[in-house]
Amino acid sequence: MAIEWKGVMPAVTTKFTDTDELDIPVFKKNIKAQLDAGVHGIVLGGTLGEASTLEDHEKRTLTKETVAYVDGKVPVMINIAEQSTKGAIAAAQKAEDDGASGLMMLPPMRYKAGDQEVIQYFSDVASSTKLPIMIYNNPVDYKIEVSLAMFEVLLKHDNIQAVKESTRDISNVTRIKNNFGDRLKIMTGVDTLALESLLMGADGWVAGLVCAFPEETVAIYELQKAGMIQEALAIYRWFLPLLELDINPKLVQNIKLAEVHTGIGTENVRAPRLPLFGEEREHVLRIITEGIATRPTLPNYKNL
Repeated sequence: MAIEWKGVMPAVTTKFTDTDELDIPVFKKNIKAQLDAGVHGIVLGGTLGEASTLEDHEKRTLTKETVAYVDGKVPVMINIAEQSTKGAIAAAQKAEDDGASGLMMLPPMRYKAGDQEVIQYFSDVASSTKLPIMIYNNPVDYKIEVSLAMFEVLLKHDNIQAVKESTRDISNVTRIKNNFGDRLKIMTGVDTLALESLLMGADGWVAGLVCAFPEETVAIYELQKAGMIQEALAIYRWFLPLLELDINPKLVQNIKLAEVHTGIGTENVRAPRLPLFGEEREHVLRIITEGIATRPTLPNYKNL
């Protein structure tokens, strides 16, 4: 399935049972809520998906189950976050075999690779697969930045098509547009900068709080796309305290707790993570309950 790099693509959480197995029924309940809200793609096994704790067979199960469940309605991407080029190439091949439409790729994990090493890593994987690739550029959290000069080299690969732009620098959207036009699609990856990035020309939003609030997230995208900026801004201002739960070391626990309170998830996380407790839990709960209590009435954003 071809990917149009636009719209809202949830970086979905991975659901676990009380006995720490994949909870596919609850996972599908959340995916249904995303599809019903009008999302434009699904991203599996990212940071929010607790990628570092997933076994290989679990990633493959998630991919196969999601591809079958969405049944061609939207593209399904799987994240690649590997320590070796060999491992990344193997992961790309498995994703292709399992029916994924594309890949989101982080630079090499654990080893702080140099620029040429990062270019070679992405190039080797791109050459090994037909799947389209979105490079996740997040130097704040992962300490490696993919610069414009590096993208200049990488875009020689036709299947490197998009960037998940998470540098926290809004002006980078304009730099990418000035340098590459539409050749490199931009998916903003920071919830608290999403509307600003879209207004500056980003093509879409790989979102986090969408996991708990899918309709509000898609509404913001569709409204700004239709030029209804004030309407989008009103929702975004309501949303911001919740969106800030995404830029936090406990983003997985925060968002899973929000999913519980919107009825489309559980709080189960995989150790060493623990569910929130104590004062931290109470603080996050106050934000969630206030957000739900003041939840805005949405316009008919699906028919703009």
